[in-house]
Amino acid sequence: MTTRRAFLAGSTAALSASVLSLAAPSTASAEEALMRDPVSLGVPLADVLLLGGTVAPGPGGKPALWNVSTGKPAYLNAIDPATGEQLVSAPLTGADGSWAVAAAPDGVYAGTYGNAHLYRWRPGAGDVAEDLGLPLAAQTFIWSLTSDADGKIWGGTFPGGKVFRFDPATKEYTNFGQVVAGQTYVRSIACASGKVYSGSYAAAHIAELDPATGSVTELPKPPGLSTIEGKAVYDLDAFGGRLYARIGSDLPGPLFVYDLAARAWTDEIPDAHGLKIAPPDSGGGIHLIQRGELRRYDPATKQLTGTGLTLTGKVQNTRSIGWAELGVADYPGRSVVGTLWRGEMFRYNPTTGAHAILETKVRKEPIEILAMAGGGRRTVYAGGFLNGGLGAVRTDTGASSFHRFAQIESILQSSDGSVWLGVYPESRLYRYRPDKPWNSPEYSPGGPPGTTPNPELIFNLGPQLQARSKCLAEAEDGKIAVGTVPSGDRLGGGLAIYDPSSRDWQFTRNVSQDQSLFALAAYDGVVYGGGSVTGGLSTTPPTRKAGAVFAWDVDRGQKLWEFEPVSTEGTVSALAIGPDRKLWGLAGHTLFAVDRQSQQIIHRYELGTRSTGGSIVVSRSKLYVSVDGGLIYRIDPFAPHRDPVLVVAYPHRRLTGHQDGRLYFNRVAELFVADPRH
Repeated sequence: MTTRRAFLAGSTAALSASVLSLAAPSTASAEEALMRDPVSLGVPLADVLLLGGTVAPGPGGKPALWNVSTGKPAYLNAIDPATGEQLVSAPLTGADGSWAVAAAPDGVYAGTYGNAHLYRWRPGAGDVAEDLGLPLAAQTFIWSLTSDADGKIWGGTFPGGKVFRFDPATKEYTNFGQVVAGQTYVRSIACASGKVYSGSYAAAHIAELDPATGSVTELPKPPGLSTIEGKAVYDLDAFGGRLYARIGSDLPGPLFVYDLAARAWTDEIPDAHGLKIAPPDSGGGIHLIQRGELRRYDPATKQLTGTGLTLTGKVQNTRSIGWAELGVADYPGRSVVGTLWRGEMFRYNPTTGAHAILETKVRKEPIEILAMAGGGRRTVYAGGFLNGGLGAVRTDTGASSFHRFAQIESILQSSDGSVWLGVYPESRLYRYRPDKPWNSPEYSPGGPPGTTPNPELIFNLGPQLQARSKCLAEAEDGKIAVGTVPSGDRLGGGLAIYDPSSRDWQFTRNVSQDQSLFALAAYDGVVYGGGSVTGGLSTTPPTRKAGAVFAWDVDRGQKLWEFEPVSTEGTVSALAIGPDRKLWGLAGHTLFAVDRQSQQIIHRYELGTRSTGGSIVVSRSKLYVSVDGGLIYRIDPFAPHRDPVLVVAYPHRRLTGHQDGRLYFNRVAELFVADPRH
């Protein structure tokens, strides 16, 4: 193996450190040969996730439930609201999903994320959606879409916070620029009386755009809203001369009513769910989900009336909602119809009061693996991105079980057999006991009402302005350490310590000032953290240049020391206590070892070539380090001057180990296993 050795004098924490660089795979001796090809264990996570949606004519002109299902690729689906049968399933090639679906006279449009393209389905197109390209350069996300009275399509983007218009007649895009200075998200959009209204994030501005002149007027802050900072105008709808603006997040929040003619806020509906409200009925009333029930709101009298159709669980947002004639018994005339996030559809008839929630035939799609951890003797756990969910995979057979759950950022099996789940949003921590039946009232109930929740919610750090429980570690006496990322457009994650014996927990923000925590390790009463200069939305300019490593005394609740191991890297992505009892860390593609007593870096390795971050796994007296999104090196910590051995050259994103001595990693939604001993 061709290598280059050097010794560098001086570092942030040490006077000297051995340095080894391996820029790329090279030919190894027989005993260091690359392992055989990894073995696929299949896709452990699959489910339905519907984001944006609308009710609009489908094949044959009858109203259909339109949604985009998340996947690779995403699909634009049309569902028959009477039967639940799938009428259209059009792949949106290159897109991962869509929050933005809108109806227009010439068809149904979807604005996507992943590639930020605009797509259109036209009547008679079958299962084909036309790719209309990228509306605006350098935009990665179309958050919102609507159509105006002339059938033109309006959209809002990230990261530019821009508004654009598409003219179906000419197929031309018009860029109206960033409508609110400094706001990088146009989270919602609506059209009324020749004007375009956009709602922003990470501060809840509502802007009125006059397309004829390009002038922008900001609406006043709704009364009763304490601040617009850190909030989103999550939903905007315009019906009957009124603008309906829900401000907050994906959780229930206030829906404010604005009279466009009087130019005044006239009402506030508390605890409204997103993402849509139904167009007015013959009496001018709109239907929405409020406090877990489909209710009718009369803007003239400001009265809310229940329908009896109730939703359960944490997520009770409509993904599409509108009106359709069903031709079904007990549903005469027009009924309110719509879809929910996991693919169910609902219906309510205002004449008879009949209502139901029913399954549909929307296909489940593979879910990208976001977190992994070795479990018991024959189990590896996988947590899902966006769609969420927890999969338990048998290491001997590859068979897996799946439970619906939140987006899982981190997983840890502790010494008592409990499986700890760090989730998004609200930086929550759950304790799952795999020896007991699964029952998540929030996401996937199991058993009769009153069954003990499992996973059990331990804490919620939303009030502490945290969004993601990014990393976990078990400290002394079974205490669980949680590293977090802040919510909104802010800096400053923190460290939570939970004691299962007393059920007490403490949270400290900014243990490392203005840094999120991306990595944790623990040993002998001390928790070690790896920081990142990025904030909650990665839009706030960082105040620091390099990710830090720190030591935290658990019993005393205080920081012992901190330093920045690699001055050119903004994130320390992995930490581990090695078999040599040194603290090993990864920043970019630099692996380093720290003597915990002297706080000196005693070894450095440059592995790979890219600053992509990665993982460190400790297994049977060796370290396995993933870098460059596809290379795994084996390091002998007891022979630090020996060349690292490249044992895997296979594209992947996350790596974990298991007590069986094998390595487990994912390529998007697929799980692989490889044996580094062969």
